[in-house]
Amino acid sequence: MSILDDPIAANATPSLTEAPSGAPDHLVAAGAFSEEERNAVYRAIETRRDVRDQFRPDPLPDALVRRLLEAAHAAPSVGFMQPWNFLLIRQQETRERVWQAFHQANEEACRMFEGDRRAHYQRLKLEGIRKAPLSICITCDTTRGGPVVLGRTHNPATDVYSTVCAVQNLWLAARAEGVGVGWVSIFHEEAIKAILGIPEHVKIVAWLCVGYVDELYDMPELAVKGWRERLPLDKLVFEEGWQDCEDM
Repeated sequence: MSILDDPIAANATPSLTEAPSGAPDHLVAAGAFSEEERNAVYRAIETRRDVRDQFRPDPLPDALVRRLLEAAHAAPSVGFMQPWNFLLIRQQETRERVWQAFHQANEEACRMFEGDRRAHYQRLKLEGIRKAPLSICITCDTTRGGPVVLGRTHNPATDVYSTVCAVQNLWLAARAEGVGVGWVSIFHEEAIKAILGIPEHVKIVAWLCVGYVDELYDMPELAVKGWRERLPLDKLVFEEGWQDCEDM
């Protein structure tokens, strides 16, 4: 289902790729959004959260999942290589196998911390794989586009950067839809590849737990629970070059 088929979105301003073109060069008018539209964009950015434990079990409608995937697929990519694939995991058996792989890695991660920090880590609830009705494994095909990709000639990692843009697109669209997303990164990649049959040359970029949530924290959960605070923006912005900054 295209987002343009959604009656709620039917009256929205068309995107650059979907807007009708009156000229052979496909250029269309550019300009700022209305104040209401701008506020909605910034609200999605500012209230997006990494959900770990608050998922409802009811499944997401197929049309909604399609909208989220279309948002992800609209992301920019180096050389327009679009290196991503989206593996949708709904079966409880598969999610349990992935959780077991996560649990093993999570125990290893826990041992990397010491003292109070380890105890604090153990109190964090990381149950999204089991609780969320949908998981999406987003991958990066490093061979897509051939051996030489425009813009990737001197930094091969830009294919992964592009895939992360797709993740963020999906995350912000999910926030606008009232859907929670949790990014799981604690696992051995080869273990997940073996479970899902992912080829060797394809990289796993994100395992996302996706589902409806009734509540979200009003600030990042790790800040709420005292793990780490948001850094002041003014300490992160330099003019015309790198400047000395205190340890953060």
